[in-house]
Amino acid sequence: MKLGFIGFGEAAFELSVGLKGEGLETIFAHDVMIDHPTYGPQIKERAAQAQVELLYRPEEVLKQVDIVVVAVPADKALEVSEMLKPFIKKECIYVDVSASTPIVKQKININIQEKNAFFVDAAMLGPLPVYKHKVPISASGNGVDRLISLMTPYSMDITKVSEKPGDASAVKLIRSIYMKGVVALYLELLEASHEFNVEQLVLDSISETLDSKSFRETMNRLVTGTSIHALRRSIELDGSIQMLEASNLNSVMSRAAKSKLETLASFNLKEKFKGQKPDHWLDVIKACKEDAAVNN
Repeated sequence: MKLGFIGFGEAAFELSVGLKGEGLETIFAHDVMIDHPTYGPQIKERAAQAQVELLYRPEEVLKQVDIVVVAVPADKALEVSEMLKPFIKKECIYVDVSASTPIVKQKININIQEKNAFFVDAAMLGPLPVYKHKVPISASGNGVDRLISLMTPYSMDITKVSEKPGDASAVKLIRSIYMKGVVALYLELLEASHEFNVEQLVLDSISETLDSKSFRETMNRLVTGTSIHALRRSIELDGSIQMLEASNLNSVMSRAAKSKLETLASFNLKEKFKGQKPDHWLDVIKACKEDAAVNN
């Protein structure tokens, strides 16, 4: 089995190192920056380290491989699929690991299907330098079963989401709302706690709350409780915003949270739930959706 990469950045490099260690003998790669004065030497050094054969034209890669992993920036993924389309072999497995939107993945799938090849929308859900080829991957599309069959012997961790291209990317992008958003929230929290010289007290208090239960339990408690106390909590958060601004600290995340809570309060879920906290976060989401539909 022969594997190829279009785009040989960090993702392709880390995957290649891991797969070579598992005994995958033949890996080819092409990168548009191969002769770039700054990035070219790094690409070549990485390829040598990973024992990957660099080829100067993408069609040379596609001509030889059973699986091609396209690891390019999200804003280039569709364009690259159109460029590669004439060279895709029948029954080749085309794996797109970019962070493109579900709509873009569906458009790429159309290009691949026209060549009677198989498409996989793959979302890598962990740090590649840590996991390498064992990074958890959610995958959707008509080529997932084939990909799992071929790559499981090399210890890849691929989970099938569905046959629909875009579903795996939806998982990644929705996950990013939390994983990226919480970092921005952390920064605002840490800036404020450091400014007031109370970081240890603040972090200890939050740790006690978050460490006492599982993520799911804590999330459910916070969402269901806030559904009937959204207005009060938005007002409390306004005090946090005033404190930040009085100290010339950025309050963008707190302001966004306040706006979200005010929207939640506008649905008047306290009355809908008769003042009783619902059992599950899904009750809150459904109630919000129903109210929004009525008002629209």
